[in-house]
Amino acid sequence: MMDKIIDCHMHFSAKGIFNKTAENIGLKCTLEEVQNEFKKNNIVLGIGMGVDICEENNLSNPQIIYHGKEKFPPFLAQCLGINALAINKENLKDTLDSFKQKLEENSTVGLKIYTGYQPYLATDKKYRDFYKLAQKYDVPVVFHMGDTANSMGKLKYSQPLIIDEVAVDFPKVKFVIAHCGTPWMADAVEVIAKNKNVYMDLSGLMEGKFKAKKQIKEFKPYLNIFRTWFNYLHDYQKLMYGSDWPLVDMKEYIKVIQSIIPKKAYDDVFYHNALKVFDRLPEYLKKQEKKIYD
Repeated sequence: MMDKIIDCHMHFSAKGIFNKTAENIGLKCTLEEVQNEFKKNNIVLGIGMGVDICEENNLSNPQIIYHGKEKFPPFLAQCLGINALAINKENLKDTLDSFKQKLEENSTVGLKIYTGYQPYLATDKKYRDFYKLAQKYDVPVVFHMGDTANSMGKLKYSQPLIIDEVAVDFPKVKFVIAHCGTPWMADAVEVIAKNKNVYMDLSGLMEGKFKAKKQIKEFKPYLNIFRTWFNYLHDYQKLMYGSDWPLVDMKEYIKVIQSIIPKKAYDDVFYHNALKVFDRLPEYLKKQEKKIYD
């Protein structure tokens, strides 16, 4: 078992939107369940992707993790989701002000853009002010990239090559390609190989309830694609562990990711790289880690 793990891409909502997904792996989407799973797998922190409406304002932005508690859970942090569909010229200033307010909170460690689920390319002018905001507050921007979870998504908006252009235009901002851009792994790897400010998380490569040993054997050709392109990259400091929980059982998914990463890179991929990409994490963990298992 790993000594310490940061799950840099997971989901949680106390409003019930992930309940059915959690049921598929035999769990419940509750804070108690998440904390229990973290304890069993030595996960010291999970970074949740914001999907809930912030009730502190009348806008659809920013999207947050609604946890239902007075204080933010010490074992979680969040990336604020950007609902581009709700942004227009009339509310842009108020929207940016709402993001600034949430970015002042130490539990906010990044921004999340749902390309593929919303019909805008990462280069769309709607996002440029948010890239500037990310630079000002020194937080990374995470993009959904690759396949979508439902047939309503439009894949031309989640092809990872587009991130190359954003990375060049905003060289001081760190960008993260989620899900390895699957099935365009080769394109995603080339983008992170070329651009020093682009990284990749390993979440969502599989889903459902499974046993790792069987999954690794049955999906060997698929997993070999990742091994091949990670070998081409030859820089494991560009990769970060993420689970996409509750889409998968944490324990079994960790084993799958270990099977495609050299052992010498485990500490970086599962822990240290996240601290370098999400710049707020070291200080946040220092304050929060002692509370995690209270």
